[in-house]
Amino acid sequence: MDAISGDSLEIAPDLWFALDILGTFVFALSGGLLAARKHFDIVGIAVLSVAAGLGGGMTRDLLLGDTPPVAFREEVYLITALVAALAVFVFHHQINRMDYSIRVLDAVGLGVFAVSGTLKSLEFDLGPLPAILLGTVTGAGGGVIRDLLGREVPLILNRDIYALAAVLGGLTVVIALWLGIDTTLAALGGLIATIGLRLIAIRYNWQAPRPKTNDINENGAG
Repeated sequence: MDAISGDSLEIAPDLWFALDILGTFVFALSGGLLAARKHFDIVGIAVLSVAAGLGGGMTRDLLLGDTPPVAFREEVYLITALVAALAVFVFHHQINRMDYSIRVLDAVGLGVFAVSGTLKSLEFDLGPLPAILLGTVTGAGGGVIRDLLGREVPLILNRDIYALAAVLGGLTVVIALWLGIDTTLAALGGLIATIGLRLIAIRYNWQAPRPKTNDINENGAG
């Protein structure tokens, strides 16, 4: 596959802004919901919301050398995360009535940041494979930070289809751009691919393969 030049990408600033703000908000909501379910106070809810909402984008920017990260240059990102935290603090009882609320929000955030990470990597003239990898890291970053602070095993380390969904989203973006499809449509395709696979995996309990181990090894005996 030929390299995709960053100069050839026509990425509207409004698309960047919309993807980042949407990803920040939904990941911040998921962080706040986890904190509420763990019975954290308002400070804990705010901390998890900010960490989850900004973690993915900051990871992306730091790895690309785009410093200081956009989350530090534009106050709207922090404000967005804090608004999500406030919404959880006020309405978490109503929000928690929704089945799979954290996982659904996490799927949306995963898709948004996987796509934005891939696109921004391509704009910085990374090759297709590194761009997909960084998109995956971007998508998983906020969720990993959220889960660690919330004393949960990060989803990316479980058997759940998580990182694979982000990889599919980044791959969809790269293939679409290679085929000459408009950047906005490529981004939309990546979002649908990631979110769709993640939600289907949740619905049908799909899990990533793992090495087969015998009963002796699983029980810790040698």
